[in-house]
Amino acid sequence: METATVDHHGRTTNYRLRDAGGDGPTILCIHGSGGALGAWRGQFRLASDYPVAALDLSGHGESDDVDADAGYEALSAYVDDVVAVAEETGASVLVGNSLGGAVAMMVALERDIDLDALVLAGTGAKLSVLQDLLEWLDNDFDRAVEFLHGDDHLFHTTDERFIEGSKQAMYDAGQAVTSRDFRSCHTFDIRGEIGSIDVPTLALVGEHDKLTPLSYHEYLADEIPDCELATIEDAAHLAMLEQPRAFNAAVQDFLDRRV
Repeated sequence: METATVDHHGRTTNYRLRDAGGDGPTILCIHGSGGALGAWRGQFRLASDYPVAALDLSGHGESDDVDADAGYEALSAYVDDVVAVAEETGASVLVGNSLGGAVAMMVALERDIDLDALVLAGTGAKLSVLQDLLEWLDNDFDRAVEFLHGDDHLFHTTDERFIEGSKQAMYDAGQAVTSRDFRSCHTFDIRGEIGSIDVPTLALVGEHDKLTPLSYHEYLADEIPDCELATIEDAAHLAMLEQPRAFNAAVQDFLDRRV
């Protein structure tokens, strides 16, 4: 496993790459709000067939932060992060969760980058955030973190190893960055543009996901011209962490058939 960085736009972005000899296209995984690349640790198991990279978006994990307002400016900075790592690693498949899915869709719509496929997990074409949560993120961060780790929000499981690890990642990202993430999601709405995504796409949803439920992914499958829908059982929003084998199997089946 290689840990590396790429410099771009006056900042440094951290990423991890595992290539175990797979001859498929390289996958680049993009985490969600208040997360980091460690959310994708289970997906590095795909590297025997598809080299796998994951990055820390600006202000997350080991990556430099960016001076950007919440909304399109922050999302565009995250897009820059993804494009820089994709170019550095040769990645042509983007796998995005939640905020990361929004970023992946923006890359596909707005940037001149050669993509083979998208996997959109726990995300949507519009990502409105509960107003109470937005207020807690700014004024009562502990309450926001507890809410997000409530039943069938980020996780379906009650396994404290997952929950405590996820909480720590959010605290590591910090209140300002996590709030910026969710407020950026709140502004995100590409329903008028999504039909222009022109690569094979998989919409992948956790069975119990209350944050971005099945209907969000059905919409993606209906509106993106070449989009399949799959469900991960016994999982909520962070299906790649809760059920990595099932998540990986769905991704591999899709890529084996489509790229």
